[in-house]
Amino acid sequence: MAPLPKKKRSKARLGPRRAAYRLSVVTLNPCPQCHSPRRPHRLCPVCGYYRGREVIAVESPAGQ
Repeated sequence: MAPLPKKKRSKARLGPRRAAYRLSVVTLNPCPQCHSPRRPHRLCPVCGYYRGREVIAVESPAGQ
């Protein structure tokens, strides 16, 4: 059998631990090339640039 706790944990002790379970807002920075919002330290999904260099070639939409 697995070990079991000797005493019940009260609700007061569970509350502070559960307070850390929350979602955080995603931070977005403007891309220096195309000025669209993107996540920091990641490739821009719109223009394909990262740190001033084109990393991937992104195809433009068919209408343009």
